[in-house]
Amino acid sequence: MSGSIVDNLPHIQEWATGMTMQFVKMHAHGDDFVILDMRGKADPITSEVARSMGDRHRGIGFNQLAVMVDCDDAAARLRFWNADGSMLDTCGSATRGVADMLMREINKPTVVLRTNRGLLTCTRDADQNVSVDMGKPLLNWQDIPLTGEMDTTALPISGNPTACSMGNPHCTFFVEDLASVDVAAIGPMIEANPLFRNRTNVHFVQVIDRGRIRLRIWERGGGIPLGSGSCCCGAVVGGIRRGLLDDTVEVQCDGGAVKVQWDGIGGVFLTGSVKTVFSGKIAIQV
Repeated sequence: MSGSIVDNLPHIQEWATGMTMQFVKMHAHGDDFVILDMRGKADPITSEVARSMGDRHRGIGFNQLAVMVDCDDAAARLRFWNADGSMLDTCGSATRGVADMLMREINKPTVVLRTNRGLLTCTRDADQNVSVDMGKPLLNWQDIPLTGEMDTTALPISGNPTACSMGNPHCTFFVEDLASVDVAAIGPMIEANPLFRNRTNVHFVQVIDRGRIRLRIWERGGGIPLGSGSCCCGAVVGGIRRGLLDDTVEVQCDGGAVKVQWDGIGGVFLTGSVKTVFSGKIAIQV
């Protein structure tokens, strides 16, 4: 009989051969991410699993996946994945989301997390905004990395963008009219430009005044997001290096605004709200 338990046995067996994991989905100014808490457990995430979970039609859907694992010198170590199954070293939005969860867990307004960028200190202010010190931007061509020696404040690409790394590479264009930029067409071409050894995130910035910018993003491995913490940082670093911006900037993305602070010497501070969207369990094959 159609629809009987016999007909559904293959589906039941498929679930039985996998595993279920609890997850939390959050967003920061529309930049959505999923958090898995694997502290005290084996980390089952592979490129294939991350890609499956990131599928917005067949999985949960996210810009980034953050996996929390045990760490000796911090509250947790974070491993980051893009929706296409590629790994990345940093994600400002997801770092702040994990910090929000852990600060509530320990009932303290500060927490230290470890990423491939090192130890990152996160704090909560009186308005419940979460801030993270993203570390010093990497400005030398070798560290971004680019394929040859060049001035990273004006790359030899049409439009003379800046470049830096916040643990992942960033390329920033400054434009007069952001609405006229075809991000979907230009972004992929710049992402794959041979100048960038590991591809790059691409930003298009319209300066409103010295304390405000409007930003649209083509994200490496992700397409066009509503926002991105590390991209906001990279864009502001580029604007400060060009002499266009002050040391505290409101960044207006498609999904909302965040604040970025950089004194031109030390770490870049990213501050904004984070919101929990939903939580649940997902079955994966391992």
